[in-house]
Amino acid sequence: QVQLVESGGGLVQAGGSLRLTCVSPGRVFRSSTIGWFRQASGKERAIVAAISWSGSSTDYADSAKGRFTVSRVNAKNRAYLQMNSLKVGDTAVYYCATSQRLLRVPGEYDSWGQGTQVTVSS
Repeated sequence: QVQLVESGGGLVQAGGSLRLTCVSPGRVFRSSTIGWFRQASGKERAIVAAISWSGSSTDYADSAKGRFTVSRVNAKNRAYLQMNSLKVGDTAVYYCATSQRLLRVPGEYDSWGQGTQVTVSS
């Protein structure tokens, strides 16, 4: 298990931006794919974006393409999700998680953070 901590969530107006950060103290973080997921009230947890351990490969949900950017700085054991042009529909709890492969299925991720709430108002 890898300890992960998300931060950066909050309340923002539609059209605004937020940057989420995922931090882990362990070395495993640097060799893991990092996935960002979100779970809105009453809905299943779904992929937002993922980045390979080296940062050379990324994957985005259709809803995130063109608005969100995933990145990482392994030297700092941090991953980021920059979210621009936020919409009310982006309101959810956002989680980061680790996996050995660049996948979209939550069940393929083995360690999870506690989540950070993002609320977008109209």
